Amino acid sequence: MTTNALTDSADPLVLKQLRELDACAVSDALDSLGLPGAVTGIAPMWAAPGVTVGRVRTVKAVPVGTDGPSTHIASPLVAVAGAGDVVVVDNDGRTDVSCWGGLLAEAATVRGVAGVIVDGACRDVQECEQLGLPLFARAAVPVSARGRIVQQAMDVPVLIGGVSVEPGDWLVADRNGLAFIPSARLDDVIAAGLRIVLRERLMGEAVRSGRSVVDVMHDSQFTAARFQEPTP
Repeated sequence: MTTNALTDSADPLVLKQLRELDACAVSDALDSLGLPGAVTGIAPMWAAPGVTVGRVRTVKAVPVGTDGPSTHIASPLVAVAGAGDVVVVDNDGRTDVSCWGGLLAEAATVRGVAGVIVDGACRDVQECEQLGLPLFARAAVPVSARGRIVQQAMDVPVLIGGVSVEPGDWLVADRNGLAFIPSARLDDVIAAGLRIVLRERLMGEAVRSGRSVVDVMHDSQFTAARFQEPTP
């Protein structure tokens, strides 16, 4: 369905299908397939509407060293990001220094970036909100990255909240949190997620029709592992 090449445009059908899901449905789909992916502790910094979806581009941040890299955090990646990409910054969960701010947000918006995930802290939240750029992080702090952290690498495997994330993986995020989808299992996760969304819709209809929620929750018809789409 898709390609791993980061220079190719995201498949519109994939984006459409992912937007029919949410972070909870994707988390449940990953669970049903025995896959990790849901991340805890990273939350939306402002109440962006709807669901943020996109293909992952990664940045690895490290503390400033006397003989290490000196690249400003995330700027090289943002400069080449494509429309619909999601910038994912791994700063080892540090919340004492920001690794995302207003100028990066301005540049990311120009490039059409779909959202930003920071395993660490950010700042200039109000600017991201004004720009309409979804931003997820562990905290917001006023402390600048300058002189404190730098970019070590981009488009490399990273660890976000204990979850291994590869460039070219996919993200679904909303007010509930976020979940990463391994690119190699995208089709499987989408199919499982769409079944879960349908199952929950039918369960809701059953409750609204007068059935007890106790019965509905225990009805084997709606068991996630066994649920099949009803035949017309």
